[in-house]
Formats: sequence, C-alpha cells, structure tokens
Amino acid sequence: MPEILDAGLSRAAAVALLQKYNQDRFHLQHALTVEGVMRWYARTLGHGENGDFWGLAGLLHDIDFEQYPEAHCQKAPELLRAAGASEALIHAVCSHAYGLTSDVKPEHEMEQVLFAADELTGLIGAAVLMLPSRDIADLQLKTVQKKFKDKRFAAGCSRDVIAQGADMLGWSLEKLQQDTIAAMQACDAQVRQELDAWLQNAAQNQSQN
Repeated sequence: MPEILDAGLSRAAAVALLQKYNQDRFHLQHALTVEGVMRWYARTLGHGENGDFWGLAGLLHDIDFEQYPEAHCQKAPELLRAAGASEALIHAVCSHAYGLTSDVKPEHEMEQVLFAADELTGLIGAAVLMLPSRDIADLQLKTVQKKFKDKRFAAGCSRDVIAQGADMLGWSLEKLQQDTIAAMQACDAQVRQELDAWLQNAAQNQSQN
C-alpha cells in the first residue's frame, strides 16, 4: 500500500487560511491554478491517492507572499503550523522556493513537481494573455517555447528554476512545458468558476460591513 500523506488540514480549512492572508485576485488565481496543476500531476504520475496533499501544497505554496513578500517561505511555517498543517506539508510548501528564499530542498517527486511547475504556470499564464482569444485552450507548445527563450517576456518567471526543476525530475524541458500546459487546460474552467465565487462572496461581505 502506498503511503498516504497527511496535510493536517482539510481543503476547506486551507481555503480559509489562504483567504485570510491573500485578497489579491492574481494571487488567489495563481493559488487555485497551481492546486489544479498539482492535482493533475498527482493523477498522471500515479499518485492519485495523495491528490489532496499535492493539491493543498499547491494551494498554499505562496501563503505568506502577499502580506510578507520579504519573508517568503520564512513566515509560511508559522502561519501553517498555527492552522494545524503537518510538517510534511510545511516542508513541501517551503521547498518550492529552494535556492531563492528557502534552503529547504525539494526531496520528493511531489516537491520537485511543485518547484518545477510553479514558475512555469506564471509564464504560461502570461502567454495566454497574449493570445487573441486569451483562452488557454488555444495555447500551443511552440508559443510557450518561444516565450521561454525571450528573457524579456514575463521576466519575473525564472527560466533557471524551471530548467532546474525539469532536471530534478529527469524530464526534458519540452515534457515539463507540454504537461503543464495540459494540466492548466484541464483545470482552467474549475479555477475560473471557483475564483469568481470567491470574489463575489468577498464583495458581498464587504458591502454588508
């Protein structure tokens, strides 16, 4: 029997924690996107039994970035522990910023996927916005490959981290790019639906206060 990884908190609790420290639309959308991508990879790589853990690591990976950008992945353990997150989840979250703002190395396949895909989702998302349709369903691998080579495009998305992540996994850069496009295409509708519901609820709560 495969080991079942315990996140220490439910998805509902994780969503509440995310929304406590993040209100910006972009950050919320990024969290949902990386969650969806991680769930897709869990299924595709044969780790479906741990899909929730993979997903919650994606959902909460930037938990501290909006309010504590200068302490990214330094503040996260405190916030996560206070909410009951497991040490395994905390390790996974902090490992995604290895070599940047964290010295926690991605050790497990799940952590390596998160490390590799996080930056790439940002670059892919930026490429989608350049399409006439602004629809990820229309995005092709060759477009992402072209944008990847243009260091001025989405300059904040580290090509070095993406390439390092592919190497960690033993994948070609092309495989990582193609699979992450497929993962984002698969979860796009759900991300949009949930994000809209979150923002509508936040607006209603604000109007009532």
